[in-house]
Amino acid sequence: MARWLQGFANAIGGGLFLTLFIVFIVQITARFGFKLPLPWTDELAVILYIWVILWAAAFVVPTREHVVFDLVWNSVGRRARQAMQIAGNLMIGGLALVGLPASWDYVHFMAREGTPVLEVPLMWVYLPFVLLMVALVLRSAWAIWNAVRGIGLDATELGTP
Repeated sequence: MARWLQGFANAIGGGLFLTLFIVFIVQITARFGFKLPLPWTDELAVILYIWVILWAAAFVVPTREHVVFDLVWNSVGRRARQAMQIAGNLMIGGLALVGLPASWDYVHFMAREGTPVLEVPLMWVYLPFVLLMVALVLRSAWAIWNAVRGIGLDATELGTP
């Protein structure tokens, strides 16, 4: 089930990126090939860029691929790593959890506003931020659970976030 969900998330991310690329090509062709700038391409490219970045951060990029500063991690023992893993994920996941209701309220509030050209409700533009916050909470909880069980504490396996 996890592999299927990851494949689905990857397919959505790839589709978003492909759509962004196509819109970008249409934009360049119209602007420089036909000297006819299309305002909707600018707006759709920005919306898709937001979605691609936040979707990838939430669901596509594995934790081990995130940029980390592991100088201290590699210089301490297993027990210290376990404490660091738990404390770090409590901070990240806890902050995301605390900020989740306010983030949802604001994104939901933005449903009343739309983008200037396509009139897409801004709730749909910024919804992936809420998904990222939920993913941070779930990933942090999973990393804490693994740290308590002693999983992922080797020097070569830096855990989440």
